[in-house]
Amino acid sequence: MNIYMKQKNRFRSGRRSYSEWAWAYAFIAPTILGLIILNIIPFFQSVWLSLQDKYTGRPGIGNYIRMFTQDGLFWRSNLNTLVFTLLTVPVGVILSLLFASLLNRSIKGRNLYRGIFFLPLVCAPAAVAMVWRWVVFNSQSGFLNYLLSRVGITGPNWITDPNVVMFSIAIVAVWSSVGYDMVLLLAGMQSIPKVYYEAAKIDGVSPLQQFRYITIPLVSPTLFFVVIMRTMNALRQFDLSFMFAKDTDPTFPAVQTLIYLFYRETYVKLNPNYGSAIVIWTLLLILALTALQFRGEKKWVYYDS
Repeated sequence: MNIYMKQKNRFRSGRRSYSEWAWAYAFIAPTILGLIILNIIPFFQSVWLSLQDKYTGRPGIGNYIRMFTQDGLFWRSNLNTLVFTLLTVPVGVILSLLFASLLNRSIKGRNLYRGIFFLPLVCAPAAVAMVWRWVVFNSQSGFLNYLLSRVGITGPNWITDPNVVMFSIAIVAVWSSVGYDMVLLLAGMQSIPKVYYEAAKIDGVSPLQQFRYITIPLVSPTLFFVVIMRTMNALRQFDLSFMFAKDTDPTFPAVQTLIYLFYRETYVKLNPNYGSAIVIWTLLLILALTALQFRGEKKWVYYDS
């Protein structure tokens, strides 16, 4: 009788376990299907297209040979992409960290300030670029040059000077992303136990030292995530470059990024094979930089166990 009951209970447990797994797979099925249809299948299609010649239809690495040896715009786009990343990621992350630290304090109107900083994220990137281009950066009637003229400084041509336009785009990108990164870092700071700060105050540790030796180490996992995501977004930059310069503008070579080059080759020149090769290279570049960041993770990211 005992053996029968044990087997019966085991059978019921097995059915319950099977039911739980079935429900689990049912809930994640839409996400998995979306990932397969929208990401995995297009990736392999891009790889296949990049290995096909547009004119002969024969397989090969001709697109990659052209990309690395014959296309000067490709190397200029790589340089522009890396410059944009260097201009936006360090500045954006540092500002986000400072603003998060300030808004983590008990100050009047704290929730209002959080909403104001987060507001640029809900605006369409194209609309943001147009407002900055015509209202702020316009060399004749722009708000920024007007402020500079009030202190006796002649402002540059923010959107028509090839030596300045990348800085203009970087300013808009940082302004648009600081709020989102700040919210993430603020959430990480609020998870730090208050007992660390209380002990530091008892020992006479200054606020700056608390920020350096307590806040930054304990928020470093969130900070690492922010750096990773911000780097990926910077390497995929397209919309601001597209809105600030067309291919007929003299500033175009200075702002064309890898994704912009992919857009022109695929949808303007109607050569998706070469465009796919550019996308695959961009993916490899992102993977390489991400791998380097993970390699250095152990040197500065602290996980409190």
